[in-house]
This record gives sequence, C-alpha cells and structure tokens, in this order.
Amino acid sequence: MFKKILIANRGEIALRVIRTCKEMGIKTVAVYSQADVDAMHVRMADESVCIGPADSTKSYLSIPSIISACEITGSEAVHPGYGFLSENANFAEILRDHGIKFIGPSVNHISTMGDKINAKVQMETFNVPCVPGSDGEVKNVNEALMIAKKIGYPVLLKAASGGGGIGMKIVPSDVQLETLFLQAKSEAKKSFDDDTIYMEKYLEKPRHIEIQVFGDGNGKAVHLGERDCSLQRRHQKVLEETPSPGVDPEEIRKIGSVCSNAIGKMKYEGAGTIEFLYENKEFFFIEMNTRLQVEHPITEAIYGVDLVREQINIAFGMGMSLSQNNLNPKGHAIECRINAERLPAFSPSPGNIKEFHSPGGIGIRMDSAIYNGFMVPPHYDSLIGKLIVHADSRSMALSRLSRALDELIIDGVDTTVDLFKRILEEEDFICGDYNIHWLENWLADQVQ
Repeated sequence: MFKKILIANRGEIALRVIRTCKEMGIKTVAVYSQADVDAMHVRMADESVCIGPADSTKSYLSIPSIISACEITGSEAVHPGYGFLSENANFAEILRDHGIKFIGPSVNHISTMGDKINAKVQMETFNVPCVPGSDGEVKNVNEALMIAKKIGYPVLLKAASGGGGIGMKIVPSDVQLETLFLQAKSEAKKSFDDDTIYMEKYLEKPRHIEIQVFGDGNGKAVHLGERDCSLQRRHQKVLEETPSPGVDPEEIRKIGSVCSNAIGKMKYEGAGTIEFLYENKEFFFIEMNTRLQVEHPITEAIYGVDLVREQINIAFGMGMSLSQNNLNPKGHAIECRINAERLPAFSPSPGNIKEFHSPGGIGIRMDSAIYNGFMVPPHYDSLIGKLIVHADSRSMALSRLSRALDELIIDGVDTTVDLFKRILEEEDFICGDYNIHWLENWLADQVQ
C-alpha cells in the first residue's frame, strides 16, 4: 500500500480524504495557500506544505508547486478531491511522468470525458442514451439554425469544455439564436479558452439523475445506484438524495447496468459519475465526471462503503472489493450543501466562525472543516459543510434532516441553513415532486 499520499485540495474534502488515509495507516500531506495556514486539513495531516498565496491560480491550481510538494515530502500518490485539478488531464500526465500515482482514471479517460462532445460520442458507442442534438461542434449560426429546426425548439447551447452553467444558453426560437450563440461562444472562450459550442434538445421539466460507477481499470465495473440532484440553482446542486423519489428502482437497475457495462468496456479506473437528464421515463446522457463527487456521502450511507478507500485500493493495484451482487442499498439518504452565503442574493459571506456546533445522533454525518474561531476566506468556493442524514425511509430521513438542521449552529457568517428549513416545509419537496427548475421557480415566488 502507499506509504504517503498528498491531498491536492482544501476544506472538507481534504479532511475527508485524510480521515480514510489515517484509517488505512497511510501518512498524509496537506498543501495549503497562505490564506489557509490555520485550516483544519493542515492541522490534521501528518505533514503540510505551503504552495503559494491565496489566489488559487498561484497555489491550488499551480501544478509545479504541487509537484514540488510531492518531491519534497516523498509522496507516492496524489488524491485530487473534487474541483481544482481533479479533472485536469495535464496534471495527471505530469504526475505520471514524475512517477507519482494520480488517484483517479487514466489521462486518456480524463481528457475524453472532459470534452463533452467527445464524451457524448464515446457514450453513444456503448449504447448509453444521449440527448438529441448536434453530432459535434456547431461551427456557425447557419449550422445552428439547421440543427435547431431539425430537433425542434427550445434548444440548449453548451460549451464543450464547460461546467457550472457557463457557456450554456436556452434558445426558445430562431429570433434569439444568433445573439445567444455568440454569447455562448464568448463566455466559453473567456472561461475555458475554448469557444467550441454544441447543441442539444432542451428538455422542459427533467430530473437530474446521476449514476455512481467504479472500475478497476481492467474491465471489471460496478454501479452504486443513483443520486437525484434535481434541486439546483443556476445549474449548481443544492441538495441531493438517494434513492430518487421520482424514478422507479427497476429503471435505475437498467440504466445502472448500461453505465457499468460502458465503463467496463472502457477499462475505466476508479470512481466516476455518469450524469443524465430524466424525463418521461427516459434517460439522456449529459456528461461524465471523472472524479469523486461532492455528494458521494449519500451513496456511502446507503451502501455502507468508503468510496475513498476504494479509490486508493484501485489506484494501488489491489483490485476492487466491490461486487454488483453484494451492493444492496439500504434506506434513504439526503445531503444539504451548507454554504457561507447571504440570502436571498446568495452572495458570499466570508468571516469568522464565532460558534460551531455539529448535529449528532443516529444517521447524522457532518462533513466540514470549520471550527470555532476559523476564518472563512473570501478566495474560494463558499461551501463550508455538508449535512448528510440516513434513515430507513424517505419520510424518516426528512424528519431526521429537519431535526439536524435545527440542531446545527453556525454563528459569525450567514449560511444557507434557513433555506433548507423552508424547503422542508414545501409540499412539492415533501412529496418528491420536483425537477431541475423547481428551486429557481420557488425562489422567484418568494421574492414577489
């Protein structure tokens, strides 16, 4: 087994990886920016290395700095967490060239799935259902007009290298197409240095369903069911649950089998998530994430597995302990993303944590790296914690979540805790009757 792993990340996910490493007897190295000198992941790791100033481009995104930290500490492998360099094929390739194991899939798979056009082509070859749309890049407005008329309005313009809704435009008719096409290309170029745009049929009221997959790199693969990530704001997930309250379990078994077969044929290594839009009992592939997801704890809860441990074992070449026949989900789990944000604008709320009390009891998990006196920096994502609950049924999980939210205390910064308390009172959510547009529509109604 690896003797020492460097975690190329910060916050709760860095702490999450450190915990599993400690349980496995593996030494850990934390990297940190000057803004994170007092961060919990720095305190909990066996060693720590400052890799630059607060600006993430000069620290957490600085490949030379991370490589240097690996060499200084003698780290044999790097766990990238999520975000930052977790899906950067160049980073994985440079680590490989330096003889350092990247805990994740191959450079080729990261690169292929990182380009959404190539990812769609790849998935179609494995009979994974895809959203109707362009066969590849849409090069100009005239081509966009022809494709839009073929698949029918409304259509969705998307950046091939995109994410988080950047470079994504909903086009209702011919009239708006040229303007929105040029806007999408401009945004994509500015954010990703790649203005490649493709087009898909816009689904009116879909759910966002993702399938957790694992492969050993040699053709063995499994799926660990679904996560319903339909509660979103500006294409960013807010709350996730499993199993989905809006999809029949038999449908999940079928699409799960399709997904595990696909990554088995790809000889994919490690954790991945295949994401779909689901409408009218049909699944439509939208993208694959070649990393651990923010919402992975709810899958861990219902399957009783440690996904980070599996990642590390597979990366070391120990093979996969998971077997499809032995993966039997139990109960229901929900995760709330707790952000340091001021409502209703959802503006960042950095500052000093004056008091933090984590909820406890059966079926409660709080993944967070904050503590009393911790200064939430203004330089990074506003996620400061994830509240996860697990119970025998969805109704029990909702009750447990309500109790946990009441028990959670975070004083000193504004948070999104009250948002979840209010959502839990809504009949649509209680009944599981929501889609990817529900939250934004509901928020708009609250402002009126």
